[in-house]
Amino acid sequence: MSVREEFDDWAADGRDKGMEARHWHTAKHALAAMPVEEGDTVLDLGTGSGYALRALAETRGIGAGYGIDGSPEMARNATSYTEDPEIAFLIGDFGSLPFAGDRLDHVFSMEAFYYASDPTETLSEVHRVLRPGGTFHCAVNYYEENVHSHGWQADISVEMTRWSAAEYREAFRETGFHVATQENVPDTETEIPDQGEFPTEGFERREAMVERYRTLGTLLTVGVVP
Repeated sequence: MSVREEFDDWAADGRDKGMEARHWHTAKHALAAMPVEEGDTVLDLGTGSGYALRALAETRGIGAGYGIDGSPEMARNATSYTEDPEIAFLIGDFGSLPFAGDRLDHVFSMEAFYYASDPTETLSEVHRVLRPGGTFHCAVNYYEENVHSHGWQADISVEMTRWSAAEYREAFRETGFHVATQENVPDTETEIPDQGEFPTEGFERREAMVERYRTLGTLLTVGVVP
């Protein structure tokens, strides 16, 4: 199944809003760390419901926001969730971004980068469309150190790339970025049951759930174009 087919189904089932609710726990911290100024142009790569652009428009006054998704249904839903004329949602491929070079101030991506068919090509494209000094804030929960994510591939038909933190840094540098920072953003909001309620459907031990959410959380890699 293609990315389009997989996530068209998710959007039709209303799972775009479910992803928004889950991802917001850490996404809001990643967004708050972005050096976005009023009037800046921002791209959200793998936009889903478009919540990141809506948040940046409300809190930072971005000049223009573009959300790209491989799913027409996701883009259609995202469009319906906002009346902001400065936000537009596009259907596109991560490896061929529809922007001229040096066009954007910032790019954000939450839980989408690993769906790229060629992640190195995607990084090169992000680098191409960013202006000098522009940033790419790339947030993922599916990564090598997060052993609790390793089984996710079995639940989705789209092939995903599972890099380690070091591989993210190396790939960013190889495509021309300076790595400004890399950190684990903890999820402090997901409720963790008491010890007596384990094992649960997802975790055998409470310690594993604590590690997954409170320690590993979301891996955020920030690249800057020289």
